Amino acid sequence: MKRFKGIFVFPLIFILIVGCAREIKMVPTSSSKGWFLLKKTDLKYGAHHTRHAKVFGKYVDGYNYFVLKGIDVVQSRFPDGGGYFVGKDSIPTESPIGYELKLFGRSLLKPPRATSYCSGASYSAFIEALNFILADRASQLDFEHYEAVRMQELDGGRREDLVKFWGYWNADGFGSHYALVQYSGMGVEVKPEEAVPGDFMNISWKSGLGHSVVFLGWYISGDSLKYVVYWSSQRVTNGLADQIVPLEKIKCVKIVRLTKPENLFQFDVDNEVNLDIEGDEIKL
Repeated sequence: MKRFKGIFVFPLIFILIVGCAREIKMVPTSSSKGWFLLKKTDLKYGAHHTRHAKVFGKYVDGYNYFVLKGIDVVQSRFPDGGGYFVGKDSIPTESPIGYELKLFGRSLLKPPRATSYCSGASYSAFIEALNFILADRASQLDFEHYEAVRMQELDGGRREDLVKFWGYWNADGFGSHYALVQYSGMGVEVKPEEAVPGDFMNISWKSGLGHSVVFLGWYISGDSLKYVVYWSSQRVTNGLADQIVPLEKIKCVKIVRLTKPENLFQFDVDNEVNLDIEGDEIKL
C-alpha cells in the first residue's frame, strides 16, 4: 500500500482547500450587531494596498464584499494613489477618477487627467462592484439607464452636479444617499452603529467641508482614541488610499448600503431628490 500514498494525498488536499473556500452570495449585506470595530492587525497594510476584499471582506457577506473587490480593482491601477486634484475650471478640467471607467464594457468617462477626487473614487468602487454583481445581466442595461450613470455628457463635457446618477453622487452634501437611496432606489440608509465594511459614507467635517468615502470600520486605539477608517481619494494620501481619521473632526455622517443592484435597469431617470436631509452623529 505504500506506493499508493502519493495518489491519495493530492486529492485530499484539493478537497480540503475547495471545501474551505468561501461562497459569497448575491444578497444584501447584513448589518453589524453593534459597532463594528477593527483590530490593529486589520490596519497593517498601510494606506496603499489591494487587500480590501481579503482583510475587510472576511467580516461581511453579500454585495458589500464586491464593493471591497471594486476598491481593489480601482486601487490596483494606482498603487501609489495616482494623485489628487480638484478644479473644474482648470484646463484640463478635474477628473473624478484617473482611468476610463466602464460599466459592462461601456465607457462612463474619458478622464481629462490621471488624478482623482473623493466622490469619483467612491463612485468608481460602486461601478466596479456592479461589474461583478451584475455581470450576467449586462445585456439588460438599456441606453437610457447607461446614459444616466455616465460621468460625462455624450459630447465629453462635464456632467454637472444634480444631473442624473453621477450628478447626485457628486453633489455637495450626502451625495451617495441622494443617488443610491433616493434617485435610483438601489440602496438603503444605515445608522453608524449598523455600518460594516463596504458601505458608502458621506462625512460632514466640523471645518465645514465634506468627503465621500467607502467605510471600512471604526477603530479605538490603545490610548482609547476613536477613529473612522475608510477608503477614498484625498490630498494627504496622494489620491486613492485608506485613511484613519479621529472622530473628533467629524460633525456628522450619512451612511448607505447597496441592497438592490438590479434597480440599475429600471429606476426612473427623472426622479427628484430631497437634498434637505439631516446627518447622523457618531456616538461611539
